[in-house]
Amino acid sequence: MKHVRDEYYAQPLNQQDLNADPLAQAEQWVQEAIDADLPLPNAMSLATVDANGQPSNRIVLLKGVEQGGFTFFTDYDSQKGQDIAANDRVAFTMFWQPFDRQIVVKGRAEKLSDEVSTDYFHSRPYDSQVSAAISPQSHAVSREWLEEEVEKLKKDCPQGPVPKPQRWGGYRIVPSEIQFWHGRPSRLHDRFRYQKQADGNWVIERLAP
Repeated sequence: MKHVRDEYYAQPLNQQDLNADPLAQAEQWVQEAIDADLPLPNAMSLATVDANGQPSNRIVLLKGVEQGGFTFFTDYDSQKGQDIAANDRVAFTMFWQPFDRQIVVKGRAEKLSDEVSTDYFHSRPYDSQVSAAISPQSHAVSREWLEEEVEKLKKDCPQGPVPKPQRWGGYRIVPSEIQFWHGRPSRLHDRFRYQKQADGNWVIERLAP
């Protein structure tokens, strides 16, 4: 593994190329990845920390950049939900290899309203609603139990919509820091950090790669 090498060839990234609003800049990069039909263009690697200080990380899907933050949906009783309940400080990374780009976001996670979560839940495909409703995410179960619960719920709600469980909903990650990275030849990458100030403004600075 230590002999694996890849070179980066992204175009130069300068401060004048960046939007003064980092959320608008992040949304632009995500949309460009979507428009390019990249695999899972909205995949984000979300890091949380539990009450004992143990970090954990997993892939979730970004569902919006709106109202001052980044939104995703999950089970509130999952490992990530329990972590956030104990410590709302989170971070995530998005990486688009064909573009040699990544963003890194640090901030705090806050629950979305039940109304917003319900609207999104019922916009999902029927089978996705069923699996979310029956699955006690991050808890030990058997495959047989899962499949039995799916069949039971499909019999109870054959046409949908499936009632949204109270334990399921969305979060908005409100950022305090956002970094934008372009991979450049010889590892001399372009890297910019936005930090939110007390007055709500953002300060931008170039970081060493």
